[in-house]
Amino acid sequence: MNPKKTIIWLGILIVVLSLIATIGPLLIMDKGEFYGFMTLRGEEVLIFGEGLYKFDSVFAASGFKGQDFVTLFLGIPLLSIALFYYKKGSLKAGLLLLGVISFFLYVYASMSLGAAYNGLFMVYVLLFSASLFFLIVLFVNTGLEILPAEILKALPRTFPAYYLFLCGVVTLVVWSVPLVSSAMQGAPPDLLDHYTTMVTDALDLAIITPSTFLAGWLILKRNPLGYQMAFSLIGIIVFLLPIIALSTYIQFVNGISYSTGEVIGPISGFLVLGLLGIGVLWSILRKLPKEIFS
Repeated sequence: MNPKKTIIWLGILIVVLSLIATIGPLLIMDKGEFYGFMTLRGEEVLIFGEGLYKFDSVFAASGFKGQDFVTLFLGIPLLSIALFYYKKGSLKAGLLLLGVISFFLYVYASMSLGAAYNGLFMVYVLLFSASLFFLIVLFVNTGLEILPAEILKALPRTFPAYYLFLCGVVTLVVWSVPLVSSAMQGAPPDLLDHYTTMVTDALDLAIITPSTFLAGWLILKRNPLGYQMAFSLIGIIVFLLPIIALSTYIQFVNGISYSTGEVIGPISGFLVLGLLGIGVLWSILRKLPKEIFS
């Protein structure tokens, strides 16, 4: 099958499946209430106890609800619009698709591997798989690699590259410092709750962090691959902007409190990175032609 058609059909599949994944929690509303649960490590965790996320902690379930809302009302519409213009031959739409689909891949890899098992597990796995192969096929068919040399030379380097370096440093510090501190104290991480491992930390430290440094270095070398990686990585960061804001609000409503340091550090830090990321994407897009292939 033509790569472009493969991307379109995978995109349609992802839209349909993600509608199920995000609307499902709104329909599965069996009543319940928060309750305490003693973990194998002898710590008491507050479990959500209601709806699709009834076996998740209050902290995680609140985050999932914020994530679902952003995916439903922002992620799916942006994916649909970008697919429409990509089908028409838009290079810019293809690059934006890299960012949007990377967000879907990140979300449903996390849900497949980290959320407590629920009735939509197979939907999460299908979305994880479809998003992964969508990204692979799109990555080698964006058209950026065939741009004339004069256009590539006109693309901004310093701002995108150093922004990516900053993202890598922030992500490394935010996730690794608490993990190292917990290991030195011989205690589980604060946000482990009743889960078996730190899935988000693993994905960010093993994949996202080194990718930001590699993408920044490639951009400084004016390698088209660096710009493609940048759109994938920054897409995730930009989506984190509304997710963190909404999830933090829902967590606050559900009784989760944050220290001043947590608000100023991880929460505010990622919000600022999200806003800067929008500026980076715009600085690149404005230098690109509207179409590159048919």
